[in-house]
Amino acid sequence: MKSKVSIGLVNPKSPDNVGSVMRAAGNYRVDRVFFTGERYLRALEFQVQAVNTGRQVGRGIPISKADCLLNEAPENMKIVCIEFAENAISLPKYQHPEQALYIFGSEDGTISQDIIDKADAVVYVPTVGCMNLAATVNVVLYDRMAKSTQRIESNELIRASRDRNNTLKVF
Repeated sequence: MKSKVSIGLVNPKSPDNVGSVMRAAGNYRVDRVFFTGERYLRALEFQVQAVNTGRQVGRGIPISKADCLLNEAPENMKIVCIEFAENAISLPKYQHPEQALYIFGSEDGTISQDIIDKADAVVYVPTVGCMNLAATVNVVLYDRMAKSTQRIESNELIRASRDRNNTLKVF
């Protein structure tokens, strides 16, 4: 069974942060990204010539607005909230499910208690202070990949993934 991973963003505000989330989604083979709220769409309208933080790797990942992130997870998909919440599981101790919808709070807010109460797991990244949205998504997805048995480790991956100006080799 191929693992399926989706990301849910609660009312994100920064197009740059969402672009970086899309890049992470491409890097770590996320299937879909959902977001709630209006701030991101409003900010897109007013942002003048933003830097393309999503890059090519994230362009094939669908991103769509959702009224309720909980409705975006099929029955067999676990809901995993990433949040500084009392009694949450520390990321180093967490075992990721094969099928997961990871829900992340906004840059300046939190995930609602209603969503937290319906989650299969609530996980926090043990940092001093909080990271920004895109950094948190990258750390969680890297942790998922590092703990997975489906990793691909090879020179073929390195050649396909690195920038065209990079031809370094270790001898």
